[in-house]
Amino acid sequence: MTTRRRFTLTQYLIEQRRRFPSASGDFNALILDVALACKAIARSVAFGELGSVLGHPTPEVATSINVQGEVQKKMDVISNEYFTQMTEWGGHLAGMASEELEEPYQIPETLQRGKYMLVFDPLDGSSNIDVNVTVGSIFSVLRAPQDVIDSGRDVVEADFLQSGTQQLAAGYALYGPTTMLVLTVGNGVSGFTLDPNLGQFMLTHPDIQIPVDTHEFAINASNARFWEAPVKRYVDECLAGKPGPRAKDFNMRWIASMVAEAHRILMRGGVFLYPRDTKDTSKPGRLRLLYEANPVGMIMEQAGGRASTGEVPMLGVQPTSLHQRIGLVFGSKNEVERIERYHAEPVKVELHNPLFAERSLFRD
Repeated sequence: MTTRRRFTLTQYLIEQRRRFPSASGDFNALILDVALACKAIARSVAFGELGSVLGHPTPEVATSINVQGEVQKKMDVISNEYFTQMTEWGGHLAGMASEELEEPYQIPETLQRGKYMLVFDPLDGSSNIDVNVTVGSIFSVLRAPQDVIDSGRDVVEADFLQSGTQQLAAGYALYGPTTMLVLTVGNGVSGFTLDPNLGQFMLTHPDIQIPVDTHEFAINASNARFWEAPVKRYVDECLAGKPGPRAKDFNMRWIASMVAEAHRILMRGGVFLYPRDTKDTSKPGRLRLLYEANPVGMIMEQAGGRASTGEVPMLGVQPTSLHQRIGLVFGSKNEVERIERYHAEPVKVELHNPLFAERSLFRD
């Protein structure tokens, strides 16, 4: 009986690098640094209360608020430090941007700077950390502008304002029953499972493909009263089941951890909706374009799915600010395209004629 040989993440990256004979190896080294940060976060998450990593940073800052206006957990701070400290020293980065930091993170002047930039959400779904629900990290790699590479100057906000189509790589780590790293370097999507005995990410899910059709959707139904008409139409049709216009039953999911939602969809299909709504009209959406929507969008597109604002392809959106928020719909291609069609169609206005209302001139 022969055992199937599994590639390590390092071996996988070497294979991918062979597509570019002139590549220096800096890109591979950066991805491995990110993977090391994810291993460290996974270890801290696994210890939970035993490692004193749950709750808020200290009693004195129990209401610490990050740049997103969200209450920080201890693991938010710890995860952010793992990402910055484990990737800044390698000489591969010109700078970083984190969901937890208001300004771009500068590589210390004492360290070598490189030609890439890293953007990341160090702990997505951290509101679930205290109740032992799956959380994760999301990251994206961009090329630094040429003048940054040539001069070695500090990075500024404008350097990061690149559309999703310019991403060189994107991925997420999932801290669940097993720790996984899901990665695209622009040549499909592969999943790696952390072998706790070897301390290595092993290729377990090569060439992941999302089914084009599905019977599952994920949305926060508590916001239904704030949804725009096309979203309400889509959800109502799904809930109508077999007797309805879709002629099939749907299941609804909601984990409140986008990494977990994305992973489920990659594994078996589905559609995730966190659309623009009217709950807070000052925000054109809830999710961050650079740290969440673009990386997940690239992964979905590379796996044969689709990512959208609900109206236009997500990866074509031009960012205007570092912490820009946006509505996001992603998953099985046919479902996302249906939602886009509903947004493109004129809204039907129901006219109520008082002559024929339930109580009118012609009814008792």
